[in-house]
Amino acid sequence: MTSPTSPEIRHLGLADYDSTFAAMRAFTDARTADTRDELWIVEHPPVYTLGLGADRGHLLAGASTIPVVQTDRGGEVTYHGPGQVVIYLLMDLRRNKPGGKLYARQFVNKIEQAVINVLAAYNLDGERVAGAPGIYMAGGPKKGAKIAALGLKVRGNGCTYHGLSLNVAMDLAPFSWINPCGYAGLETIDMRSVGAPAQLSDVQRQLAEELVKVLHIDAAEPATTE
Repeated sequence: MTSPTSPEIRHLGLADYDSTFAAMRAFTDARTADTRDELWIVEHPPVYTLGLGADRGHLLAGASTIPVVQTDRGGEVTYHGPGQVVIYLLMDLRRNKPGGKLYARQFVNKIEQAVINVLAAYNLDGERVAGAPGIYMAGGPKKGAKIAALGLKVRGNGCTYHGLSLNVAMDLAPFSWINPCGYAGLETIDMRSVGAPAQLSDVQRQLAEELVKVLHIDAAEPATTE
């Protein structure tokens, strides 16, 4: 397999989930050994998404006011909405990168580390929780609350799509209308609610840069598709 070119970072702006989901699958269907990896930065209107095998029983009272989309990622139900950084990683894990090819578990670990590093830049202490993908607050009055979610699709050929979300400054009420990621009573927070106000565009840029860094890849100039 040929060596990859540097990935392209695309800013999609505010985009509906259905069309973005379809575009991710189409991109992955069409890619070849020479296709450049891409990171897609996007903000979605309110939507609940379900992972493969997700239990619709985790949609609670109030959830009926927001669209629900069945996806092919891993995980249970989650919420996307304005004020949240979403980055989709359309990558080929089997390519030889400076740090060597990635395996799925390593890939997840590196993505989570990028979120932890960005939170640390805002004096927030995030941590992993065994068996529960995503990032949670490691201390303080909101210890254990979830601030970032992760859900991926890794095809048999090593190509990935879907990605991660980090809550920056959101209306958090829709999280209370689900069992986030299948956990009843799990509190979900954003950076603003734990004393770290930030501009969404700043966190989008910082998280994309950190992903590039921890994944040991060289980023191309950002492209904008609005």
